[in-house]
Amino acid sequence: MKKTLLLFLFLISQAFFAQADCSTALSVCGNSNITYNPTGIGNVNESLGGCLISGEHNSIWYKLTIATSGTLTFNLVPNDPNADYDWAVYGPNVTCGSLGSPIRCNAATVIGVGAATGLNMTSTITNAAGGSTTPYCQYMDVLAGQTYYLYIDNWVGAGSTTVAPFSLTWGGTATLASPFTDPALQPQPFVPPGLPAANPADPREVLICVSPAIFDFNTLTSGILNGNANFVISYHTTQNDALAGTSPIITPITVNTTTVYYYSIHYQDPANPTNPLNFCRQISPFKFKQGNITALDKTLFACNNNKSGTATFNLTTAGVFVGNNINIKYYPTMANLNAGTGQITNPTQYVSAQGTVYALVTTAEGCSDTAAITLSFYPEVVVNDTTLRFCALQQNLVTAAFDLTTANVTLQTGVTKKYYKSLQDAISGTNEIPASMATAYISPNGVVYVKVIDGNGCFGIAKITLQVIPPVYSTVLKDKIICIEDKTTLDAGAGFDGYEWSTGATTQIISNVGVGNYWVKLKTGECISYQTVKVYASDQPVVESIDISNTTVTVNANGGKAPYKYSIDNVNWQDSNVFTNIKRGDHIVYVKDSYDCEPLSVNIVVPNLINVITPNGDGINDVIDYSALANKQNLVFTIFDRYGNKVFQADRFNHYKWDGTSGGKKVPTGNYWYSVTWNENDQKNTLFKYTGWVLVKNRE
Repeated sequence: MKKTLLLFLFLISQAFFAQADCSTALSVCGNSNITYNPTGIGNVNESLGGCLISGEHNSIWYKLTIATSGTLTFNLVPNDPNADYDWAVYGPNVTCGSLGSPIRCNAATVIGVGAATGLNMTSTITNAAGGSTTPYCQYMDVLAGQTYYLYIDNWVGAGSTTVAPFSLTWGGTATLASPFTDPALQPQPFVPPGLPAANPADPREVLICVSPAIFDFNTLTSGILNGNANFVISYHTTQNDALAGTSPIITPITVNTTTVYYYSIHYQDPANPTNPLNFCRQISPFKFKQGNITALDKTLFACNNNKSGTATFNLTTAGVFVGNNINIKYYPTMANLNAGTGQITNPTQYVSAQGTVYALVTTAEGCSDTAAITLSFYPEVVVNDTTLRFCALQQNLVTAAFDLTTANVTLQTGVTKKYYKSLQDAISGTNEIPASMATAYISPNGVVYVKVIDGNGCFGIAKITLQVIPPVYSTVLKDKIICIEDKTTLDAGAGFDGYEWSTGATTQIISNVGVGNYWVKLKTGECISYQTVKVYASDQPVVESIDISNTTVTVNANGGKAPYKYSIDNVNWQDSNVFTNIKRGDHIVYVKDSYDCEPLSVNIVVPNLINVITPNGDGINDVIDYSALANKQNLVFTIFDRYGNKVFQADRFNHYKWDGTSGGKKVPTGNYWYSVTWNENDQKNTLFKYTGWVLVKNRE
């Protein structure tokens, strides 16, 4: 439509400043949305050409660098539909001062109906002069690396008197270059300063201790850049200055909590100062907020373990301040805090009795406050020493299997118990007795320690004295000796709480007990003693030898239990072991000891006595003949002269006979002594000795 001059009033809601010329055009960084409120013109009223014939009014210049090839569109929408926006695109790759005619140009905004304008994919025109009714021009095909200038003017004249901000969004398949979307240039995200405001739409808030205050904006730079090299930050008091990078705040200034400030980030190519990316900027607003902090007095609890009188406190867990970016120092007294001396250097492991320490909380902005931290002990874990008495083990009577878990060392509930062999192990928590052993802990008399731990992790340590209950035995139950054929009684004695014999009897006394091994379990309280007893068969006496001299028989006994009694008929008994006037022939000798068991019997033979031999060959009394005893073991028949010299020994080769000769010669007439010994063919091989004398009459 044809623009005509009208008288108008400007409604201004914020202060505006002179805008950029082509030579100071704002770089468009990527396909980010643009919001701007142009007012006035730059230092040069450019020669625009194309559909724009009336010069600049309220203008802004942008420079675009293509990152990826494709189609490019944009949509420019005034915040007020009565605002009349014209625009033109120059390029590609032209320079200010020789822009030439625009390749796209539009001055045909329809005011009041819908003031949007721009490039789209459906329009077929490239130039729309004033008075035209086509607000959109045809899209552009662009190539990577090309640069373009976009001129935007809020036209004021006949038909439009409205000055208003605009919003611009990009479309199409092409992308615009930006250092802020290239991870090779910006590997880390930028970190905005301050904290989010209560209303997320409001600027972030940087804490200051007092307002107004002198503030050095450069103290924010390192945190915002977050390690990204080749980026530069400037600070501004207006959005337009931030977008253009003009009028930066250089030195510390007085700030307050009402003004909105802006920071502007732009890339600085170290190898190419004219790189178009150097002119891309990201801006963001922030405000200051008075941050007088309040530190909170707190109470910390820790364990007075085992009544040590001190505890280990982690002062950093007291929570004396809610917030980030603070520094806290701890002091034992307020005097130390005020003087800055005696700082606690181990706040996470601070060993102390109950009392108070002090915290100095300082923010990154230098705001500070103090807090008192009261150090208190958790309630004490109350324990008591105790004694466990358990019955001795039968296999090792000096030990018992103690159930440590039955030790009554505390009345507190909700506790955990752990057992240790020494106090030091209990304190340090090392070498714990495994839970699987605690219920049957094998030990002699001694002590163990139990660590009782409550829900706060505090503990008390109690000593458990271990006492082995020795077995109680019968003092009357003794081994017995009886005749093997007899029976007896066994008495375990009175005073026990129970009896259990190997015979199955449960009485104090068992009867009709023969020779053998027996045991009895004697119960005293809960303990059982195992006692054995033996009933022995008495040892029978043994007849070691029998001496027979003529009609006298002497029995030599041993073993068993003296004194012995002797009998020749098992009816009449005598204390003497000598029997006289015993008839020639076979007899039985009986012997028994003081146990009066079945007597031992020994068969004896009293040989016929020959006192004279006349070895003259008449067949009468020619020889002494003991061949009848030839079946006896070790039979020996020996002749001695009156001087005790052996003159002859009869054996199986001479048939146990003597004919009055020695060495084949007749012995002189005279008296000779002889002895006959043998071992009887009985179980004991009883030794028999028979002695006598003989008169030998030989012819000279």
